[in-house]
Amino acid sequence: MKTYIALLRGINVGGHKKILMADLRLLLESLGFKDVQTYIQSGNVIFRSHSEASAKECSENISEAIKKKYGFKVPVLVKKATELNEILLKCPFSDKKQEKSYFILLKECPSQECIKITSDFSHPNEEFHIEEDCVFIYYSEGAGKAKMGVNFFENKLKVKATARNYRTMVKLLSMVS
Repeated sequence: MKTYIALLRGINVGGHKKILMADLRLLLESLGFKDVQTYIQSGNVIFRSHSEASAKECSENISEAIKKKYGFKVPVLVKKATELNEILLKCPFSDKKQEKSYFILLKECPSQECIKITSDFSHPNEEFHIEEDCVFIYYSEGAGKAKMGVNFFENKLKVKATARNYRTMVKLLSMVS
């Protein structure tokens, strides 16, 4: 049985795309997933799957089920717990910065050209590093004042993405173990 972590983008933000976590758990269980757990209201779901479905297939199934039930599309990124752990381990920032950093998880690998072009951007008080599956970003003045967020990186890298802070990443991995 494989353990996955699904990260939904843009639900329960500002009263838009509201999904109760209890309902989300039931929805994933109806898709055949087991041991479904959610963490906070922003769409973090841990589940196990007996099927041979890939993370991408799980992502598509969850997204389609949400669209069918709620009438709106939600980007869903599904990673194996081991993949999320690898992302956390390769964070390039010092421990002090890492604890205040964000992980912009990429749904697919951006082109090398897009990575190169995006890497040339900069903004005061924002430091980032792009990998194939994640943009590691540190906002010295906090994410609330950030200029380079998920939308910026989605547009520049031409891939779908969702962000989680360090504490959420650590918590999700602790829930898996």
